[in-house]
Amino acid sequence: MIAGKNVLAFVMAGGEGSRLHPLTVERCKPSVPFNGKHRIVDFVLSNLVNSEIYSIYLLVQYKSQSLIEHVRQSWTMTRFIPQHFVTVVPPQMRNGPRWFQGTADAVYQNLHLMDTLQPDLVAVFGADHIYRMDVRQMIQCHLAGNADVTVATLPVPLEQASSFGIVETSDDGRIQAFTEKPPKARPMPGRSTHALASMGNYIFNADVLRRELQRAHETGESDFGKHLLPRMLKTHRLLAYDFDTNVIPGTQPYEEHGYWRDVGTIDAYFHAHFDTLGAEPKFRMTNSAWPIYASPDQAESAQIEQGFINHSTIGSGSIIHGAYLDHAMLRRSVRVEQDARLEHCILMERTVVSRGAKIRRAIIDQDNFIPPGETIGYDLEKDRQRFQVSEGGVVVVPRCYFSRSAGTPAAFVERATALG
Repeated sequence: MIAGKNVLAFVMAGGEGSRLHPLTVERCKPSVPFNGKHRIVDFVLSNLVNSEIYSIYLLVQYKSQSLIEHVRQSWTMTRFIPQHFVTVVPPQMRNGPRWFQGTADAVYQNLHLMDTLQPDLVAVFGADHIYRMDVRQMIQCHLAGNADVTVATLPVPLEQASSFGIVETSDDGRIQAFTEKPPKARPMPGRSTHALASMGNYIFNADVLRRELQRAHETGESDFGKHLLPRMLKTHRLLAYDFDTNVIPGTQPYEEHGYWRDVGTIDAYFHAHFDTLGAEPKFRMTNSAWPIYASPDQAESAQIEQGFINHSTIGSGSIIHGAYLDHAMLRRSVRVEQDARLEHCILMERTVVSRGAKIRRAIIDQDNFIPPGETIGYDLEKDRQRFQVSEGGVVVVPRCYFSRSAGTPAAFVERATALG
């Protein structure tokens, strides 16, 4: 209960994540690893739990198995808080054989889940962002403003507005216009270089949500940002919540105020990692007053034999032996051998970097065996012949691309085996 209200959360975790390929070839976007031992979905789930919202349905769709396993292992809450849950819900197809057609349709197909809990308020949040947020403060704004719907917002540069739902407000915060991903946006009052963007996080009065979703289904509307919210402006009270006013305990003065990143592209995902590095990072992963919960870790401590390490994160079970690491982020059980060199890299679980290999500005997905003397990130034209390279020049090596058989590409080994 928050302010005497029963709150239920729907987390939209069905994103295919095509712009994060090849990291999303075998997993959905919310399941993509982040930092040392987290996944992207851990941020929204931690924000909800820290805000005392314990009844959470995670709506999934594409390539959801790794996410289902992660939630099963890491988010079993009943042993800590009886009667509360984080439950993964795939499309039930109760209304015919069809997948979720959009964010609104995903919640509509699961309206029956509200019947048991009978919430007063429903939080509908995205699962693709890196941030800390006390949702209770947004709920207080919703209640104080006597709103039917409250939309979390933050300023974004005008040149980025086409990637967001853009809202225009009156002086009292009431939303007067809502445009999904406009090619050009009008600047917000007082900031000629910025527009006010929706974060994709909403608080609904439960009765309003149920009624409007039923109406949307009848008229073929499927998305909150494209259809429901613009239409509801004429008939309901929609308020903008200013995320910049959200206060998180334990935040340090050197951190970026109101830090929030959409990590839906390779470049955004890559740069967000390095926002967490250093003695005074933009976003500090460690905050005991507002933790971002991670999966259980049974691995041994990292072992560093010798080498040079600067501004790096070393995951548990990793071994560094005579290597050079500068702005390197290693997840669990990574081995870096003698004379290897890593600069501005992200290496995922169980990767081995052999002697003398050199990697810079790259993401190496899990279970790769980088062969001795291999170079990645030094010749982008050469890299493009083998890997995906982002607009910002970040090289992405897919999972298991290099096998442990002499470091040759796994696909080549599989073909050779098939040919005898």
